[in-house]
Amino acid sequence: MSYPTSSTVLFLSSYPSRECGIATFTQDMIQALSAQFGDAYNFQVCALEEGQKHQRTYPNEVVATLNTESVAECAKLAKEVNADAGIQVVCLQHEFGLFGGDRGDNVMAFLLSVKKPVILTMHTVLPQPPRKLKRLVRDISQHVQQVVVMTQRSATILQSEYGVSNKKMSLIPHGIHLRQQLNPEQLKEKYALEGKKVLSTFGLLSANKGIESALEALAIIKEEAPNVCYLVLGKTHPVVVEQEGEVYRKKLEGKVKSLGLEDNVRFVNQYLSLDKLLDYLSLTDVYLFMSKDPNQAVSGTFTYAMSCGCPVVSTPMAHAQEVLTPDTGALLKSFDDPNEIAEATIRILSDSALQKHMSRNAHYATREAVWPNVAVRYAQLFHQAANPDEVLHYNLPPVTLQHIRRLTTNKGMIQFTQFDQPDVKSGYTLDDNARALIAMCMHYHAFREAKTINLLETYLDFIISCQQKDGTFLNYVDENGSFTAQNLDVNLEDATMRAVWSLGTVVYYQNVLPADLVTKASLALVRSLEVARKVDSPRARAFAIKGLSAYYRIQPDATVLEVIDHLALGLLDKFNGVATEDWLWFEEYLTYANSVLSESMLLAFLATGREEYRQVAYRSFDFLLRCLFIQEDQIKVISNNGWLMKGEECKNGGEQPIDVCYTITALSLFHRVSRRKSYQDKLHAAFHWYLGNNHLKQIIYNPATGGCFDGLEEQYVNQNQGAESTVCYLIARLQIELEYDSINLSRQNYKIMVGQQYSVTRDSHQNRSVA
Repeated sequence: MSYPTSSTVLFLSSYPSRECGIATFTQDMIQALSAQFGDAYNFQVCALEEGQKHQRTYPNEVVATLNTESVAECAKLAKEVNADAGIQVVCLQHEFGLFGGDRGDNVMAFLLSVKKPVILTMHTVLPQPPRKLKRLVRDISQHVQQVVVMTQRSATILQSEYGVSNKKMSLIPHGIHLRQQLNPEQLKEKYALEGKKVLSTFGLLSANKGIESALEALAIIKEEAPNVCYLVLGKTHPVVVEQEGEVYRKKLEGKVKSLGLEDNVRFVNQYLSLDKLLDYLSLTDVYLFMSKDPNQAVSGTFTYAMSCGCPVVSTPMAHAQEVLTPDTGALLKSFDDPNEIAEATIRILSDSALQKHMSRNAHYATREAVWPNVAVRYAQLFHQAANPDEVLHYNLPPVTLQHIRRLTTNKGMIQFTQFDQPDVKSGYTLDDNARALIAMCMHYHAFREAKTINLLETYLDFIISCQQKDGTFLNYVDENGSFTAQNLDVNLEDATMRAVWSLGTVVYYQNVLPADLVTKASLALVRSLEVARKVDSPRARAFAIKGLSAYYRIQPDATVLEVIDHLALGLLDKFNGVATEDWLWFEEYLTYANSVLSESMLLAFLATGREEYRQVAYRSFDFLLRCLFIQEDQIKVISNNGWLMKGEECKNGGEQPIDVCYTITALSLFHRVSRRKSYQDKLHAAFHWYLGNNHLKQIIYNPATGGCFDGLEEQYVNQNQGAESTVCYLIARLQIELEYDSINLSRQNYKIMVGQQYSVTRDSHQNRSVA
């Protein structure tokens, strides 16, 4: 056998076309890893075969097969892996039935000879093991670098009953698929189940699935819910078919007839495609998990069902005991009591509020286990085993406007979502539409897609509709397009100056945008100049400088330059009034959008040439970066659960995508002006925050929708995907796309106005040396 000479992770596992849960698990993992880390590693497979009786067809990633019944073949494989310089790590998927010998001990022939680091995933962990099994598991664990288990119970058993060190174990849940949420009623109509209360069970059928008990319970449930339909999803297990044919399925079909349930049961005798399977689960009202195995450590079917928002009624197998709560379903006391099954199911079906509550919590409880998050955890194990001194490189997701379009109506961009579903009742804000306008300018500059202009025009029209006669802007608009009373209760300086920032951005991109849109934006910005001159909030000043600097680079107007200088002078005064040797900042605390303050000072320097602005820009920004990058390769932005006060510790959680975006934008500017590699390195590290390089090791960007989750908390990720987070992710992603733009950010590019037209005098800077 031969392998690529580049960095490779070799998986030893069963693999499709073999019909096996572990085979599907491994294929799903490789697809997730390839999507996120395919530029860092090649992922290849040696497919495990049960003897030589099968002639299966495999996909291209399968580079070899292994007859696990042969000890000699297992040892030979190890020597070939050792000889291949391209293979850096082996990932071994373990279940006792996958390898030949006594309880699968042929695996030791491989482990005793292989010299490459091995990451082992244990799919089955049996409690109270006999002595020989205990010795085998100990031997296996001693010859691998890390043992991955999927539940805390499995980890506890390995440690307490097998003596495996806790330091050698990693808890990574069984992966589940991430996709856009679908409307259950529309799915029911698609599958001819409209008007039905749907129960389901899926998986390869065998006697230990407990379907008989579910059918007996169904006869009781039918009395309370005549419109109930029970879906039995999946083919009979191939091993069962090989040993006894379809005896079990026929027995179930006979039971359906004897109970008079022909109109209430549907057998879907297929090895379902992923999309169809997730459709069936997404339309399910209650999922029945009737396993008769009390020691079942993990079930992919159980986890899939919860991930699709199914309330689960489950027998008390080990996995269910660990993860199922009264907020996500019902844990039964018995393994085969139809009355108990029926009672729990009827309770959920008859209470729509309870069903909705359980559905939402089941979905939330499984977010850590979505495949992109599982891939991050595994990739870090591979990285620690093979390249611990290097930076782990993430793939850049493709740029998509999928979720942006879903959030946008003919009025503008909707503010909030419920999960990934736009909540039109939340209305619209100037803030979100201003940021969206900036993103669309960047997107059109990068890709020249005609449809982007339509979005850009929608957001620009919204912004102009918010402008008042005095040049100010209102921020809050309801679902009907009317301004709300909230506009009277809050300070609108920041929102108004974000609008100025967006309008200046349109003017900046005038060479690629339609002239009428640029004219609209330019006129609106000019109407706001005097408003901009009067703002006092540091961030409002900074947003205004960003917008006016963009405008000034294209239209070098003396009045605009004077306003930029006036605003920057105010920020300089704030810095000089607060900054000390160990606190180089504009305020006594760090709050939100911190990086825009330093960024705006650098832009003011580029426009005016004031050296004191440049000094403050770099001193304040480098101070901020020391606060944000506790680790060189990982950002942790200031928590909105409590701002960072001078002399205090930064709080955990409350990290917002918008602040990561602002930091990336500032890092890009500072890198292009200074060419310091440290800024570029931090820029990429900051972007990786969205992809899983954060304290929870979970994705913030959702590749299934093109949206971005609303926040990283201490223990969980906020799963809503509103306008602010989604647009800010897009701006950050586009900033990476445009990082090596040919635009020259030298001072000369700004065409500083001096002489007869306008001169920024030194008088205005007297007694304002930099602290």
